[in-house]
Amino acid sequence: MSQDGVGIDLETSIGYALKEASSALRTAMEEVLRPLDMTVTRYSCLELLAQRPGSSNSELARGAFVTRQSMNVLLQTLEREGLVTRPTEAPVGKALPTRLTARGRRSLEQATAAVRSVEVRMLSGMTDAERDSAFRSLQSIVQALRGDENRA
Repeated sequence: MSQDGVGIDLETSIGYALKEASSALRTAMEEVLRPLDMTVTRYSCLELLAQRPGSSNSELARGAFVTRQSMNVLLQTLEREGLVTRPTEAPVGKALPTRLTARGRRSLEQATAAVRSVEVRMLSGMTDAERDSAFRSLQSIVQALRGDENRA
């Protein structure tokens, strides 16, 4: 609790602990991705494309937690580097579906191995039951904050 008795006790705040964990995770990911000339956002974009081929700029931006403008700049860079491909014209509507190239898949494979090592380290002190419980708790928190009506 703050000195005046008002505020959040950072020692017991779940929100603060989540932010601290998020920051530590991002830092650890940046450390293993940096030697691969990769950022967390770049990795996230490539991973999303591997799992959701043909995603639009807006879908990728939402999935990587960045603005559409930032994602558009990143996609242009990835396209110039030969990691992704996009049609010059939208086949339907305005969205330009993006796909990984073979070079993009190879780059992602290296980054995924690096990120997996961080996740293994992050979870190393937990039992399977603790991991399952933590995952369910985090899902519940996200659903509550988003106001999902179909909460379990």
